Amino acid sequence: MSDFNLYAPEGANKKKRIVGRGSSSGRGTTAGRGNKGQQSRSGGKVYVGFEGGQMPLYRRIAKRGFSNYPFRVDYEVFNLHQLETRYTDGETVNRESLVIKGLLKKVSAPIKVLGEGDFTRKVTVSVDKVSASAKEKIEKAGGTVVQADGTDTRTAQ
Repeated sequence: MSDFNLYAPEGANKKKRIVGRGSSSGRGTTAGRGNKGQQSRSGGKVYVGFEGGQMPLYRRIAKRGFSNYPFRVDYEVFNLHQLETRYTDGETVNRESLVIKGLLKKVSAPIKVLGEGDFTRKVTVSVDKVSASAKEKIEKAGGTVVQADGTDTRTAQ
């Protein structure tokens, strides 16, 4: 036998269980669903947290306090080491260039640049948010950071 002959380990490939094909098949009549009840009916499914018609726990307990969930802003996050490999000197890091380079998946999401990794490119970064460490590293490399509304962060302070 050769080293390159691949085979599945014992018990990896099981025969599909066919149900509801007559009483002599061993899985006929009720087809493994038991006798009566909701689970034996077609379409008889229950949702997570269903308590048999009793008022579920998540509805019995009062909703209290404030939740920020509806107002949460999810940023598409990029670290400097990701930008280091994809950008060259003189380029602009913005929504359009991130899409072209295949980094940005959700085009509508706001963008934030974080400062993980080394950065040596002289680029202009024009995104929604930039962390303080990322801004420091970009400006140390000779680049500039411009906020999404077009104002330069150096003059804004």
